[in-house]
Amino acid sequence: MSVSRQNLSLGEAASRFLASLASEERAMSQQEVYKFVRWFGWERPLAGLTPPEVANYAQRLSLSDTSYMKNFGLIRAFLIYASKQGWCKSNLSAHFKTKLGKTRLPASTRQSLLQDTPLTRQGYAELETELVALKGKRAQVIDEMRRAAADKDFRENAPLEAAREEHGQLVGRIRKLEETLKSATIIDEKQEVALRASVGDSILLRNVASDEEVRYMIVSPREADPTKDRISSASPIGKAVLGRSRGEIIEVVAPAGKLHYQIKQIER
Repeated sequence: MSVSRQNLSLGEAASRFLASLASEERAMSQQEVYKFVRWFGWERPLAGLTPPEVANYAQRLSLSDTSYMKNFGLIRAFLIYASKQGWCKSNLSAHFKTKLGKTRLPASTRQSLLQDTPLTRQGYAELETELVALKGKRAQVIDEMRRAAADKDFRENAPLEAAREEHGQLVGRIRKLEETLKSATIIDEKQEVALRASVGDSILLRNVASDEEVRYMIVSPREADPTKDRISSASPIGKAVLGRSRGEIIEVVAPAGKLHYQIKQIER
């Protein structure tokens, strides 16, 4: 059955994109593209995806991930393909940009992050690792600035300007990480399995309509990373799951409409 461009869902668009690739490229791209699709909803109309949502997803990709650039490129290739096919209203790939530290979050979210931030031990360790890596990167950029500044012609010193911009972005991200780690409270993962879902739990959900199962870890907004199936407690699914018990049916209010999931497992 044909699907109009306006009503093409993210899931259908992803399937068509992957089908257009050679077998090796398809195998390499499938996992990351499907993670992107699951984050917004399999049945979400692609035409309804907005530039701010795409930009926010890009900012949630972790710089400390050794596959950061590869994963970024795979998702961007999907968005470029979708634009060329006329499936979306605008070129969303133009809003899917790499980051070094310029994370722009809604004002309400930024306000909440000024308070104590609950983190899993794994999440805390990952932020520490990223902080160390970025400080090392900052030292390299400072050296690049010094070398570029040795060029006395400052009128068109593009390398110097690029190094200065990168340094500013790194400093901003480092400050945010330091603030997060300073205000972090570690979730006690040794307590007995709770009857109700809470931050730090791994949740197995079954889509009532499609019977598809997905597993997420519910974490704080600071720790959220869709590429690792770690979703924010402030996300639609996170809000719907918190405080609920195994076997319950939850309703998730998503841009595409209301979705229903059954909580299959709650693990800590």
